[in-house]
Amino acid sequence: MKKLVLASLVSLLVVGCANDTEEYIATPLPDQQADLRDFDSDGVINARDRCPNTPKGAEVSNDGCEEYYEVAQQQTLKILFQNDSTEVNPVFGSQIEGMAEFLKEYPETSVELQGFASSPGANEYNKELSRNRAIVVQDQLVGFGVEPNRIRIIGFGEEDSSQDDDPTEEALDRRVEATVVGFKGDFIKEWTIFTSLPK
Repeated sequence: MKKLVLASLVSLLVVGCANDTEEYIATPLPDQQADLRDFDSDGVINARDRCPNTPKGAEVSNDGCEEYYEVAQQQTLKILFQNDSTEVNPVFGSQIEGMAEFLKEYPETSVELQGFASSPGANEYNKELSRNRAIVVQDQLVGFGVEPNRIRIIGFGEEDSSQDDDPTEEALDRRVEATVVGFKGDFIKEWTIFTSLPK
């Protein structure tokens, strides 16, 4: 029995010594070429996702891009000003708020505010006045929660004025208009068991 135990110990020492002399080989790291993560949680991996910021709940293509359908809703803005004034009449407040809500609903859009002035007065003064009118409208949009980097300001001055002495035409020349940029319509919602069916 003693001989058997002694033989076992000797064999363990020999095997142990043999393993200690072999060079350690580290576990190889996998050579992963594709990014298998899905940052926007749309079911398409980053390596194949051509639209990395898909809105939550959107139906997406194989490339990870949301699909849009045309909607009738468009948003316009036209605000008139008194002569030589940048003050927004409160009657236009609902228009500005409506534009802000539209921009928040469609985050891919931005807006260009175009200021205008009537022809009386020096050209350079009118250009600055028209720009200041657009800035006042911008401030109100920002007050309603629109990010400033989504708003572009242009002061056209009297470039588009009627050049008439008609008071009505001059009143229409003193304005700020808005053009929405990047509006594609609404995206198609992904169907789930909670999606309501039309009745």
